Amino acid sequence: MSTGNLHHDHHHEDTSSKVVFGFWAYIMTDFIMFAALFATYDVLRNNTYGGIGIGQVANLPFVLTQTLILLASTLTCGFAKAASHNNNKKGVLLWLAVSFVLGLIFASMGLHQLACLVASGSSWQTSAFLSAYFTLIIGHAIHVIVAMLWIVVLMIQFMSQDLSSTMKTRITCLSLFWNFISIVWVFIFIIVYLMGAI
Repeated sequence: MSTGNLHHDHHHEDTSSKVVFGFWAYIMTDFIMFAALFATYDVLRNNTYGGIGIGQVANLPFVLTQTLILLASTLTCGFAKAASHNNNKKGVLLWLAVSFVLGLIFASMGLHQLACLVASGSSWQTSAFLSAYFTLIIGHAIHVIVAMLWIVVLMIQFMSQDLSSTMKTRITCLSLFWNFISIVWVFIFIIVYLMGAI
């Protein structure tokens, strides 16, 4: 390998490290936002104004299924990252597609649950509790939808490009983001649903 190629590879590694570090910084700001949403929910969770509370909203088997689906999608996203590091383009596309489908199922289940609440007359305007609940759940759902759109963009790019270091960095950032939204959902499952159903 020539000196020029070594310098070129080192430059790409340096740029990739900076991008990943910058993305970590973004995730930390997102974490602060969700921490504020959790704190707001905790303050308002008993303010039902005679309406339904989390005990009536929490359907543990349904939400547990959602949780397992999202955790499975995190695993498949990790497989896509591993495939990219092994220069397995077909593997990347396969696991990204599986992650997208699992994410779609997860998001559809969550939005269906919220739609059922609204249809029954319990919207975000009904009480302070429901306002905080809808904000937290929809905030998370928006992140999942953004991650799914990101997957679509990456898949289109992977179909027309080789597995360059830039593409590998993008899939690393996607994997970090997907792990982050999965961790946030685990906290939602424990703090909102599990503790609410007890």
